[in-house]
Amino acid sequence: MNTPLVIRPRPEDVEGQPILRPLPSAKCRNVGPFVFFDHMLETTYLAGKGMNIRQHPHIGLSTLTYLFEGQLQHKDSLGSDQIVKAGDVSWMTAGSAIAHVERTPQALWDSEFKMHGLQIWLASPKEHERGPGHYSYHPASSLPVSDNLGVKIRMIAGCGFCLESPVPVLSPTLYAELQLQTATTLLIPNEHQERAIYVLSGDAQLDDTALEPHALVVLPPGAEMILSAASDCHAVLFGGAPLDGPRRINWNFVASDPAAIDEARRRWASGDWPTVPGENERIELPQR
Repeated sequence: MNTPLVIRPRPEDVEGQPILRPLPSAKCRNVGPFVFFDHMLETTYLAGKGMNIRQHPHIGLSTLTYLFEGQLQHKDSLGSDQIVKAGDVSWMTAGSAIAHVERTPQALWDSEFKMHGLQIWLASPKEHERGPGHYSYHPASSLPVSDNLGVKIRMIAGCGFCLESPVPVLSPTLYAELQLQTATTLLIPNEHQERAIYVLSGDAQLDDTALEPHALVVLPPGAEMILSAASDCHAVLFGGAPLDGPRRINWNFVASDPAAIDEARRRWASGDWPTVPGENERIELPQR
């Protein structure tokens, strides 16, 4: 591929939260370890409203939640219970079986608030697909930042631009938030084999190609390209090393072996699964 691949996301709805989902796509199943990408669109919740995603299972992946506005409460079957605020990283590795809950903290339900952020899934390397689950929380202050000549880079996970995040990724990863002021430029290096950029807002171009806000642009492997901002621009750049083989995705399950997905579906349907302490409601297994 010598030119960037443009993927326009499909709109979805998760428990009343509108999202855009460019990955997975028929054009591109993954970028590095990233197999799933949800942009939670900026949404104003009135008093008495909020998100409440009941218990649901995962295998073979890590979830990473990163908010620009709002808060979420994360609870999981490991016993984790964490309020995640804007700029923080919530990182959960599923291993062979984990369940979690994501909801608006009770403290926000009494007044109007805004929600805006990203949630992505990274496929675990084969050697970690069946391992134990893990959760870690990384406050905004722990993430490394470069801010120079109108270009601000925050390394959410992985490494790049001489920055390295404390998030315990399982394979070579790049996940950076970019904020460019009008008329600034940024060289996108080729230090990671697979890369993609998603513009959240603003007018920008990649070399001579204009970038559409809310479109995912997959960069050619090995190419160094210039990101230019015609107005203040907010984007994320992500990718990493190629996966160690294809992955299958079925509902909330990711695996290199289809038999692992079949087993996970059977176990969740039968109730043979770790549960989140204090939680009784759950999302039932959908039809294939």
